[in-house]
Amino acid sequence: MPLLSTRLSLGPLVAVGHRALRLLGLERAPASGENDPQAADAMRRAEAARAAGHADEARTLFRYVVQRWPAHVGALHALRDLAVETRAWDEAIAIQESILALAPSRERHAEAEWLAAGYYELGRLELARGEAAAAAGHFRAALRADRDFVPASVALGDALEAAGDPREAVRAWERAAETSPVLPLLARLERAYREQDRPSRMIALYRAAAERAPDDLALAAALGRVYFELEMLDEAADQFEKIEVRAPDLPTVHAFLGAIFERRGDAREAFDEYRRALRLAHGFDWPHRCTACGATAPRWQDRCDACRRWNTLRPASAR
Repeated sequence: MPLLSTRLSLGPLVAVGHRALRLLGLERAPASGENDPQAADAMRRAEAARAAGHADEARTLFRYVVQRWPAHVGALHALRDLAVETRAWDEAIAIQESILALAPSRERHAEAEWLAAGYYELGRLELARGEAAAAAGHFRAALRADRDFVPASVALGDALEAAGDPREAVRAWERAAETSPVLPLLARLERAYREQDRPSRMIALYRAAAERAPDDLALAAALGRVYFELEMLDEAADQFEKIEVRAPDLPTVHAFLGAIFERRGDAREAFDEYRRALRLAHGFDWPHRCTACGATAPRWQDRCDACRRWNTLRPASAR
């Protein structure tokens, strides 16, 4: 049984209806509490309670504000954040739909991303419970809210695969990769093509991605790795040498160049490259950086550990 009720899923339609009525002058806009001293006092007390660790008291006060002033965005944001902290994703989604309906156009993308995150987390819960079909529905809802929400694109294919539909899973990943050629999507497609014994598709996948994002060294390195694993040593060497010119201190590049020289029987060159790789780093996962707060992570994750924002980790340009 899906975790999100039908009532909550109607939220966007209700919000659109109210907005249309207000534009026609048939309904007054809800009170925002702006410049209202009573609203300001209630918010101060709520924020003080939250800062003191009294979450229940804070929640009660924020709800009071929203009941009196339904368009008080600060109180809505606070209630959403409290719901996120307790992983009450259905409540967080309902609140976020209200925030999105009130958001000006310049803020709608950021608020839509929050809505996508809520649906994504609901999908993860369903998938963990073994409800793959329900999970896929939530991941699709996340992508309707924000089509560029990569964690949902990745997880949608995972859910379809778990539901016994690997062909549809591959199609979902392929559609997402057309607009967002990112490593977690490409890695899943690579695995699927490898299992289907389609090496040419693996090469075409990374070539196309690298052409769409020529400045993404992580994609360029992934193409070189595929060449190497397919024993296309000349192509692999050429690819990694091009990357070395642009980023000479990437340990992954020197590790692969060392392996290529070793397979060619050039022990001295292989030793030199391995030594460079070991001198430059302790590991060989491609690092990622959060576009929201700048924190780094050793590999891609759906959420930044530092600022807790979703869908913000991108490959770092250098190690």
